[in-house]
Amino acid sequence: MEENLKIIDQITAKAIDYAPMVVGALLTLIIGFWIANRISKGLGNMMAKRGVDPTVRPFLTSLVSTGLKVMVLLAAASMFGIETTSFVAIFGALAFAIGMALQGSLGHFASGVLLLVFKPYKVGDLVEIGGGNVGTVEAIQVFNTVLATLDNKRIIVPNGVVTSNIITNISGQGIIGVELTFGIGYNDSIDKAREVILRVGKECPYILDDPAQGVVVAELADSSVNLATRPFCKSEDYWDAFFYMQENVKKAFDAEGISIPFPQMDVHQQA
Repeated sequence: MEENLKIIDQITAKAIDYAPMVVGALLTLIIGFWIANRISKGLGNMMAKRGVDPTVRPFLTSLVSTGLKVMVLLAAASMFGIETTSFVAIFGALAFAIGMALQGSLGHFASGVLLLVFKPYKVGDLVEIGGGNVGTVEAIQVFNTVLATLDNKRIIVPNGVVTSNIITNISGQGIIGVELTFGIGYNDSIDKAREVILRVGKECPYILDDPAQGVVVAELADSSVNLATRPFCKSEDYWDAFFYMQENVKKAFDAEGISIPFPQMDVHQQA
C-alpha cells in the first residue's frame, strides 16, 4: 500500500513538474500556428496587391507557412528539453535519402522554381514548350506545367523537360502576328489577289490596324505563286483571326475568280 502511494506521489510530482512545460508547448503550438497562418495569409494579400503573378502566390505562401510551422514544432520540442540538433540531423539524413531516391522529381522541382522566378510564361499564355507541345498555359505547378490545347486536350509537361528545351511564348507580347500563306495560279493577277487579301484583313474584326498588314510573294512554287501575309491581332484572338482569314480569303478568291491550285495528276492511256 505504501509503495502504491509512493508511486502515486512520484507520478503527481512529475506531472506537476511537467505541467508548465506541457501547457507552454501547447500554447506555443496554438499561438505559433495561428501566427504562421496570419503571416502566410498577409503575405498572400500583399503579393496580390503588388500584382505578383497568381501562379507564384500559392507556392510562396505555402512554402513560408510550412517553414514557419516547422520552426514552431522545433520550438515546442525544445520546451520539453529535447535537443533540437538531433531532430535537425535526422531531418537532414532523411532529406538526403529522399533526395537520392527522387533525383528526377527534385530536378523538376528546381525547374519549377526557376519557371516561377524568371517567368518565361504565365497562366493564359499560348506557348510551345517541351519539344513541340503547343497550348494555353492552365497552371504552372511545382513539378509540371499544364497546357490546354485547342482541341481540349490536357497536356502535362514535366518542368525539367520545359527548361531543357526551347520555350516559345507565342502570345507573351500582347499582340501576335498570324502567319498565313495563300497560293494562286500562275495565270492569276498577283495585284488583284493582294488587294483581296488586304480587304479581307481590313474586314476581319480581330485584325489590328497597327502594325499594318502586308502581302508579299513568298515563293514561286511548282504549281502556284505563294503569297504570304502576317496580320497582327491580340494574343487571345489568335485562333479566331487565323480561321477567319482562312475561310474568308477562300470565299473572296472564289468570288473574284482567283484560283487556288492543287496537285493534279494526268494519266495517259495508250490504246
